Amino acid sequence: MRFIHLNENFITFKEQFIKMKIVVNNLQELEVAAQQILSDFPNDRIFLLYGNMGAGKTTLVSSFCRALGVTDNTSSPTFSIVNEYNSPHGPVYHFDFYRLKHEEEALDMGYEEYFYTDAYCFVEWPEKIPNLLPEESRRITLDVSPADNRRTIVIK
Repeated sequence: MRFIHLNENFITFKEQFIKMKIVVNNLQELEVAAQQILSDFPNDRIFLLYGNMGAGKTTLVSSFCRALGVTDNTSSPTFSIVNEYNSPHGPVYHFDFYRLKHEEEALDMGYEEYFYTDAYCFVEWPEKIPNLLPEESRRITLDVSPADNRRTIVIK
């Protein structure tokens, strides 16, 4: 696993907003990656996870939950939209907006009651609600290399 912290003196225009880049060789290394991300961004509470189906978003959220001390079994809230877990840090919310057809559905479920607290919120498929995302959200993009199944995680 490689952690790449970008030196702001040596970055390209395209990379100027990247805060961290992590390359993981397998899904098990996501545990360490999740701990590192939480450690490097201790004041952030809303994490938006972008990536194709099967990129490892749900697995990364499970790793975040374990790093936060969640002992419950974690799973994708594909049909329930949101799962709540208890942790020593307070509630942890895991959203999966994949099945939403319109942003209004997130409004109807009261998303703001979750986002505008001090709770950790991990959001899969945030591109389904682009106009509702808080500005202070941390963007995480997962890309999978088809050649060797490595994941590149870019944090902005």
